[in-house]
Amino acid sequence: MQFSQTLSSIAIDQAEQTLELPSGWAQGRAFFGGFGAAVAYQHGANGVASSQHLRAMTVSFVAPLAPGPTTLVRRILREGKNVTQVSVELIQDQQVGLSALLTFGQSRPSAVVVTETPSSHVPPREAGQGMPESSVVPEFARHYEYCLNLGAMPFSNQPKREFGGWMRYRDEPQPITIGLMLGLVDAWPPAVLPHLSQPAPASSLTWTIEFPEPLAESSKLATDWWQYAAYIDYAADGYGHTQAQIWDADGKLVAISRQTITVFG
Repeated sequence: MQFSQTLSSIAIDQAEQTLELPSGWAQGRAFFGGFGAAVAYQHGANGVASSQHLRAMTVSFVAPLAPGPTTLVRRILREGKNVTQVSVELIQDQQVGLSALLTFGQSRPSAVVVTETPSSHVPPREAGQGMPESSVVPEFARHYEYCLNLGAMPFSNQPKREFGGWMRYRDEPQPITIGLMLGLVDAWPPAVLPHLSQPAPASSLTWTIEFPEPLAESSKLATDWWQYAAYIDYAADGYGHTQAQIWDADGKLVAISRQTITVFG
């Protein structure tokens, strides 16, 4: 099933409901975390006024999810004139697998205007390479195209602090949405993996992503190319702390991301 089909199947008027997470999106032994985050976003957004756009989202990957029935629970923590705070949990077997806090806010006049953003320094796609077809590449990655031209391939024993390139969906000819963007951003392997000389487990513990401008106003498609650049702030003791920026093909900043990662290598 396509990513967007699952998101569109989430009921708008049910704060608690059951959703079938589709097969074909495995990330190791678990369900792809970016897809789970997108489900949490869509369920949260369905309970908020359309005039308020997602400004920030923090996700805790509490336990591995699996394809199959999943309970979605939404709570409106506070609903104000300009800002609404929402909590969403994804539950399987009576255990929380994913917990998310979402902040929605509508635009309003402000005397503070600082709109200069970090410029993209991702090299042209022609300078990069796609992900190899290998048993260590997770199942969900086949739904994406990559062009890696910042840093090095995972498990190549090249300790560079920067990692990224270009990304897009293979088969999602839909206008880009927050949900689809969450799947794109999390589709990249953790930036610490090129530091390893052989495959080892790694996963996100927490993920915070912010959207400077409403993505709903974009005319771009999910199958368009998007730029991604991650940087390792610090990594030791089995944990990594990374930040990333995401731009469209024209170099416009669309999202700012931070992750805390566990790595067992």
